[in-house]
Amino acid sequence: MIYRLLALNIDGTLLRSNGRLEPSTREAVQYVQNKGVYVTLVTSRHFQMAKKLAKALKINNLLVTHSGAFVSDKVDRSLYENRISEEKTFNLVQVLETFDCNVRIVHERFSLGNRKKVSSSILGKTLLSPKDPLFYPVQFVESLGENLRDEPLAAPKLDVYFSEEESCLEAENVLANAFEGITVRVKNPSMLEITAKGVSKENGLRLLGQHLGIAQEEMVAIGDAEDDMNMIELAGLGVAMGNAPHTVKKAADWITRSNDDQGVAYMVKEHFRKQHRIEFLDKLKVDR
Repeated sequence: MIYRLLALNIDGTLLRSNGRLEPSTREAVQYVQNKGVYVTLVTSRHFQMAKKLAKALKINNLLVTHSGAFVSDKVDRSLYENRISEEKTFNLVQVLETFDCNVRIVHERFSLGNRKKVSSSILGKTLLSPKDPLFYPVQFVESLGENLRDEPLAAPKLDVYFSEEESCLEAENVLANAFEGITVRVKNPSMLEITAKGVSKENGLRLLGQHLGIAQEEMVAIGDAEDDMNMIELAGLGVAMGNAPHTVKKAADWITRSNDDQGVAYMVKEHFRKQHRIEFLDKLKVDR
């Protein structure tokens, strides 16, 4: 099989546990691109962060971001976007602010959250991360609901952080029963991710493939988390990182090393070393 597209998750896949990018990973991405393979990032992170990393990797392609809600190569235009409507975003926030939680609207241009303090360690790592680029404004307001009443906003994604696991599960149950047209994912015991119905990493990747004329069988997808699992199953070659949980490894066709042991570089070396440049393979097909 000729692989024409390589889809890479970011956290736990491209980046080490300390958030750094290995030189070997950078070299592997460049090596694959030199063979004419289309490389994209598929992430739950916001577009600006993904674009910053893509620039560091010299990737100038469409990116699947916000867990698949925003597929684009520029912030002011998109191939695909699927947002929660303004009214539903407001109503979701109204319900969520009755819980002890921090709500964050993850827009492609900025982040807007309430000031409620929760003791979640995930919040400290994600909301206040120094890895967020300076050109991606992060703003906090006293009441997100009141702010949205004055300035309505259609959210690509909502991230919600809880102090207690019980509150997280209760909120998930309330939202699932009260709202239609949304998907609520439990990212970990104290965090929910909310998107419009139909939004997922695999659907974003599928739409990108259709746009590029690349079949699923010609894709390689690498990930480490449970929300990468369907994307891994979708691709012709689904690869799980060595640091992935057992369920993700079970869904994969191949398991590489961990993100702290040059897993992406190792996979590229093993699977793309013998593949000729896409341009040469296409010419060979025409000549025949």
